[in-house]
Amino acid sequence: ITQPYWLENKMAEGYFNVGDQTKIGMPDVQPSYLVNLRMNIEGVDIDFVKPVKYKFTDPVRGELYQPLVVIPPVLVTPTEDLKIVISDNEKEQGSILLKGMKKDFSGKLTVLSATNKLPIDKFSFSIPEFKVAAKNQALDIIYNGVTGKESIEALFAVNSAGSKETIGTDKHEITYDHIPNINYFHDASVIFRYIDLKTYGKKIGYIVGAGDKVPAALEQMGYEVTLLGNKELSRNNLQQFDAILSGVRAYNTNEWMSNYYDKLMKYVEQGGNLIVQYNTNNFLGGVRAKMGPYPFTINRNRITDEKATVNILNPDHPAFNFPNKINQDDFKGWIQERSIYHASDTTGKFEKLISMNDPGEKADDGSLLVAKYGKGYFTYTGLVFFRELPAGVPGAYRLLANLIALNRKKAF
Repeated sequence: ITQPYWLENKMAEGYFNVGDQTKIGMPDVQPSYLVNLRMNIEGVDIDFVKPVKYKFTDPVRGELYQPLVVIPPVLVTPTEDLKIVISDNEKEQGSILLKGMKKDFSGKLTVLSATNKLPIDKFSFSIPEFKVAAKNQALDIIYNGVTGKESIEALFAVNSAGSKETIGTDKHEITYDHIPNINYFHDASVIFRYIDLKTYGKKIGYIVGAGDKVPAALEQMGYEVTLLGNKELSRNNLQQFDAILSGVRAYNTNEWMSNYYDKLMKYVEQGGNLIVQYNTNNFLGGVRAKMGPYPFTINRNRITDEKATVNILNPDHPAFNFPNKINQDDFKGWIQERSIYHASDTTGKFEKLISMNDPGEKADDGSLLVAKYGKGYFTYTGLVFFRELPAGVPGAYRLLANLIALNRKKAF
């Protein structure tokens, strides 16, 4: 019999550890339980094993099978996986969703440190008493910030009333019509990451693209974020925004973007700041709308080595100096890659700020292009902020804050 994550693993020194290391990297989720069967045909035993599944009939799709899922009596779900801490003793608000899976289950919510080097007493937590989770119950929590320039991972768990059982597990489900549902369990943890960050400006307009977590990161940085769709771009006075950012592939996925080119360029010309994150340009999803005040083309160049050396081509540019001083340390700790879908300047109107290359390849300077237009700025960047911000990479936060501040020349 194989057992699910939350039963099989144990709490050890503040961590959930995988009990059977051979299960790491398995291509499919193992069944919760297996049934050993034996058939005897004319005196010959035939043994075989079958997973326990739920079988039902759909009037359209016919016979369907879904896995049997064994779940804990309560699921613990933090509303955020990452909390950015900008100043000492900063108070942050959050909440923990407790979903009761067993009738009249009761317990006490506790917080454990996920590292021995940074004990949990670095924080003080104001946690209301948790009694019964017969249904979904959200607990509002105040995190009183870091006492030093450190980051810490806090693991939330529930101590079951009347037993020694500790449950600190959240569950997610992946559903597609063509495969059985996949349920997986993971730690109910929140990473509190201290970042030496300064910001300038307050109001951000964010044009929703293919979907990313950048707006949430911007809010954690202290900005007021307004999501801009077709209707919002039509109705809003754009001059209220200190900067407008377009989400990843916004120009690929939103055909209506071409309707607002003139309005966006007027916003930039009158002192605004438009930052366009990467878009693709191929036969599957070409860019139909103009993006910048001057022509440029999007190519397929990228830097896949997340440790590739970053050459800052103009160290005196405001993008590297205000309000944060950017240096090589800000490009440490990046994950998965540096940049994708670079741009090629076809007019000579853009300033290329960064040059990088993968091992054995020539340098490419198309990951960060900035142009002055009228009183404002236009930026195209293939830098993967959409990956680095959710991962809590400090340098990505600092560099993005500088790009957002580009149009405030009076502050330099």
